[in-house]
Amino acid sequence: MPGTSAALEAEWSLLLAACSQVPRQQKTDRIRLLARVPIRWKPLFDLADRHGTHPLLYQALVGVEDAVPPEQMSLLKQRYQTNLHKALFLSRELIRIVERLSALGIEVMPYKGLALAEVIYGDIALRQSGDIDLLIRPQDFPRIRDAVRELGYTPHLALSEAEERAYLKSGYESVFDGTAGPNLLEVQWAIQPRFYAVDFDMGSLFQRAVTAAVAGHPMRTLSSEDLLLVLSAHAAKHVWGRLVWLCDIARIMSLPTLNWSWIGSQAKVLGMVRILRITMLLANRLLGVAIPATAQESFSEDPATLALVDEIQTPILHEAVLNVESLAYFRLMMRLRERPVDRLRFLRRLVFTPGPGEWQAVRLPGPLFPLYRLVRLSRLAARLVRA
Repeated sequence: MPGTSAALEAEWSLLLAACSQVPRQQKTDRIRLLARVPIRWKPLFDLADRHGTHPLLYQALVGVEDAVPPEQMSLLKQRYQTNLHKALFLSRELIRIVERLSALGIEVMPYKGLALAEVIYGDIALRQSGDIDLLIRPQDFPRIRDAVRELGYTPHLALSEAEERAYLKSGYESVFDGTAGPNLLEVQWAIQPRFYAVDFDMGSLFQRAVTAAVAGHPMRTLSSEDLLLVLSAHAAKHVWGRLVWLCDIARIMSLPTLNWSWIGSQAKVLGMVRILRITMLLANRLLGVAIPATAQESFSEDPATLALVDEIQTPILHEAVLNVESLAYFRLMMRLRERPVDRLRFLRRLVFTPGPGEWQAVRLPGPLFPLYRLVRLSRLAARLVRA
């Protein structure tokens, strides 16, 4: 498989086959063929863990158990069951949190994680569980922070009132630690930090939300069309570095009811047509999902897209992580945008938007809070010098 790490070529091939969005019999035949090659099972399982796909690997291998050594299948089953137990725990906590907030008249939307597993995979056990993700309206954050504190969740990052007000404008999420461990709950009032300059309107996302059963309870969550755009932006922010993100998108792309015309027009409004095209092409190349003709008709040709896909695909398969604070990363983020105005907005916001890093580096009294822009400039300049 061109572009894969030579050390994991056979394992990558088998994992991609297990996660592929192709007919079941075709997938089974492909896995049986690949299993004839000597497979290093522990590196394969570790690879699947890093990419959040071991439940999908387990599901695929259950159908060909005779091709897998029994002791290795037992180990994979143990990982699957551990993930299921965590998903059940998070489901209980999600219900507890949503019910508490609903009682206070606060609307939230679970997405990613459990909601994604239920809506897209139809089974909470088929997506690797990490934490609880909730979309909220920014004005509700103070009440939500206080409400979840009563349930045993405390903010991972302590901010002053001035920092919190600024962060609600420039940031996008607050992470909470629970009694069962750190980083169990993430509440997001935006899809990305403001400097990425992909400005989803949270109010509109809530208006277009649909009702779905999550953990057995009806909850509002993102529409499939919004979910495709939101997950594509999220994957791009992380340079598509985990296979599970493409698995999610491949499943959504296969939904027969998607309104591709609306998706295309909304992607243009957001200035993320190139991001969406790259995401779909990566899902097509790595997971075999078809790009519907209606989707192709909704996007104009962009010569830069194919070159970027070639450039991005190889690091994914080599697991080459790009430093998100490096100059190369910021250059790539700009190249992902098709409109010059969005590149300029990204650069301007990147340079002039301070955040927790600046607030922790230098402590300024409230009246001098605007000077954090200068702190931001000086830290960026120092980073460029080191680069």
